[in-house]
Amino acid sequence: MKELSNLKAPKGANRQRTRVGRGPGSGLGKTAGRGHKGQNARSGKPIKAAFEGGQMPLSRRLPKRGFSNQPFAKITTWVNVGQLNCFDAGTVVDKAQLLKAGLVKGVFDGIKCLGNGELSKSLIVRVDAFSESAKAKIEAVNGKAEVIRGE
Repeated sequence: MKELSNLKAPKGANRQRTRVGRGPGSGLGKTAGRGHKGQNARSGKPIKAAFEGGQMPLSRRLPKRGFSNQPFAKITTWVNVGQLNCFDAGTVVDKAQLLKAGLVKGVFDGIKCLGNGELSKSLIVRVDAFSESAKAKIEAVNGKAEVIRGE
């Protein structure tokens, strides 16, 4: 019977590590499973993953061309007007509120409000950019669409 006082791992769960180079009787004596001579039999640092035996590596054989601005691109996330109905009327909806409500997630540089869905409450929305339809829908219910940083 298993109780907290006598818990044990199941049979075969804990195996002892293989001790190599400890005599011929062990089956892994002498060369310790490394074979005879050669680069892989030596001690010291292992070879790099991309090492091709001294041949000119593929990364150096291929030409290098161009430049990418991708690492410097601004990441803009979005929220739809229809999603803003979860806030109470008159609320100032900004980045902090959207993060708290879980409408935007992750790492981003800016937020854009898009016009998908219908808005039934008057809100003050402060984000980095608005689509024309989103701005129209927010202002149609007497809300305010405020750009905090022009794009």
